[in-house]
Amino acid sequence: MTSAQSQEQLQPMMGWVDTVPMPLVRVIGVLEVLGAAGLILPPLTGIAPWLAIAAAIGLVLIQIGGIAVHLSRGEARLIGLNIALLAAAAATVWLGTVWL
Repeated sequence: MTSAQSQEQLQPMMGWVDTVPMPLVRVIGVLEVLGAAGLILPPLTGIAPWLAIAAAIGLVLIQIGGIAVHLSRGEARLIGLNIALLAAAAATVWLGTVWL
C-alpha cells in the first residue's frame, strides 16, 4: 500500500505518513515488497538461496525503523505488529544461517 497509495489514502491507516516525506514512504513500500519477494523466490527456485537471508535482514531493519518511528510519536501501543514481524524476520535470518 505504501508504494502505491496517496498520502491522504494512507493517513487513516498509517498516521506516521504525515511525518515522513512521501518519497521515503514509497521507498519503504518498495523495500517491503522486494523483501517479501526475496524471502519467497530464492528458496522456491533454488537460485541464490542466500538472498532470502539478505531479504530477512532488510526486513529486520525496516521493522526496527518502524518501531523507532512509533516510539518517537508516543505510539508504543502500536508496535505489536512490528515486534511480531521483527521476530519472524529474525527467526528467518537465524534459521537461514543454520541451514546454509
